[in-house]
Formats: sequence, structure tokens, C-alpha cells
Amino acid sequence: MIKKTDFVYSQESEPHRIRTKKILKEFPQLRKLIGKNPATIWAIIGLVAFQVVLAWFVRDQSWWIVFGAAYLLGAFADHALFVMIHECTHQLLFKNRNANRWASMFANLPQILPSAISFEKYHIKHHSFQGVHELDADLPNRWEAKLISNSFFGKAIWLLFFPVFQLFRLSRLREIHPFDGWILTNWLLQAAFTTAIAYFMGWHAVAFLLLSFSFSVGLHPLGARWIQEHYLTVTEEQETYSYYGNFNAVAFNVGFHNEHHDFPSIPWNKLPEIRKTAPEYYDTLYYHTSWTKLFFQFLFDREISLFNRILRKDRGRVALTDISKPDIDLTKAEATKPELIDVEK
Repeated sequence: MIKKTDFVYSQESEPHRIRTKKILKEFPQLRKLIGKNPATIWAIIGLVAFQVVLAWFVRDQSWWIVFGAAYLLGAFADHALFVMIHECTHQLLFKNRNANRWASMFANLPQILPSAISFEKYHIKHHSFQGVHELDADLPNRWEAKLISNSFFGKAIWLLFFPVFQLFRLSRLREIHPFDGWILTNWLLQAAFTTAIAYFMGWHAVAFLLLSFSFSVGLHPLGARWIQEHYLTVTEEQETYSYYGNFNAVAFNVGFHNEHHDFPSIPWNKLPEIRKTAPEYYDTLYYHTSWTKLFFQFLFDREISLFNRILRKDRGRVALTDISKPDIDLTKAEATKPELIDVEK
């Protein structure tokens, strides 16, 4: 076994815009799936209420009950709320951008740590500049990859403290304003909510919410989602992977990741229709069917480390933009200048 000491570099541009062009040319009916799903707000309200009610029930229980409820129930609700924040980031609930931001901050409340607005800033860059180390927050730092290496213990620590490692990535990113009025509003709302939970329910309830947040992104089978999306677990020739397992039912189809990158303006409830309409573009790609299996594979397989990621230079051959809606862009291009959607050779 040769231990990786650097990332995998690619001279090719990210694959999704090219595939979007091909699919739209062959299946123009997919344009009808692009749009908003305002009904998603009811899922947000239900999930926030679920977490608050569960925090109330465990407020005077033993720590074992708090821990178990967070791992077995709260983690799934918080993970789903992350997906809801993701939908708001792509403005897939309402036409008004600010309405989507308020919805994302409401979804953020049970997660204690204010992250909804920051996620919007960094995630859009991830779509526009996938694999560009100075712009893509989804990529680990070099020191992070060296520190964690390929050991079971290192990778377990990385998953356990995943949000902390993400915070250390922010200093390397460029072209992003890290603070504004929306960020401040997000922080103030979280402070008010957490204070209310502590005052009315006590610290067991706060601990339950914090543990739910930690498990939803970390040392839990749900944490395998971060490995599934862009880590080179199968081949170095494919940098984005979808997940077609049972957890999609409680994760609002977030596993359809190739589909989402190809069509970021299609809401969660319609993502499976993309694969169903164009199976020859997705069934021929490698994909995962079990987050639990991938969770243990990542921990124990010494061939997998944080260096199993593709990097590209020169801004990935993408012009400067904070807007990542290639599906809508290409749809408009087809309506005005059909020649613009010709597939790149």
C-alpha cells in the first residue's frame, strides 16, 4: 500500500455543466422540473417542532437517554434540517431570496450553532468552483489531510469533530465576505433560541440538541454522506457520487448528488425523476447504496484518506460568478440561441 501524500489533480473542468448540456439536449422535458417547492416549509416546521418537543421530553432524563435519543432520533432530524437549509441556499422554496434566508435560519435553530447563512456563501462557491482549493470549502486543508492521514483513529476523530475542521478551512478561502448583516442576524437568532431552551428546559435539552447536531454530521452513519459526495472511494476517474439507499427517505433525496450538481435548480422532491428520465447518464456512473457500509469502509480502509479528492487549478476554467444555476442558464440559452447548448466535444 502506498500512502497518499497529496491530492489528485485534474486538468479537466468539473463534469457537471458538460453533462447538463448533454442531458438537456437529449431530454428537454427535464426543464419542466426546474422551479420552487414552497411546501418544503412545512417539512422545516415539522422538523423544528420535532426537535423542540424531543428536547422537552429528555430535559429531565438520564444522560444515557439524552445520548440515545440524540443518536437514534435527533441526528436524523438535524441531518434533514441540513438538507432543508441546502434547499433554501439554492432558493428552491420561494421566489424571494430573503424569504429563503429566513426559512434557512428557522431550520437552523435546533442545530444551536449558527451556520445557515455562512453555508449559503460557501456552498454556492462549491458548485461554481468544484475542486478549486482556494474557493471550494468542501475540500479539506492540506494540513488537515496530513494530520488525519489514513488511520482509523485519525478518521474517527475527523468525523467526530467535523464542524471544527470545517471552521479551520474558512481562512484559506478567497472572494467570500465572511461577515454581514445576515450573518449577524443568524447569530442573534441562535443565541435567543438557545437561551430560551436553556431557560425553559434546562441543560439536558441543550445537550440533546448539540449531540444531535454533532451526530448528524459526524461519527454516525449519516456522516458517510460527506464521504459519499466527492471522495474518490471507487475510482479516480469520477469525482461525484450519488447514494441510492433507504436513508434518502428521511434525508429528502440528498443522496442524489450527481443529479443535484447537474441540476441545482430542481428541488429535492423531483431529483429522482432526473435519474428516471435519463438513466443512461446515471446508472452508468458508480454510486453508493449504503451509508452505513461506506461509514465503516472509510474508517477501516487504509487506501482511503482525506487526500482522495480531485483538485483543479486556474479556477477550474470557470468565469467568476457566485451564481450556480447552469440548468436555468442553459434553458434560457436554448430559448434564445439554440446553438449555445451544443455539446462540447
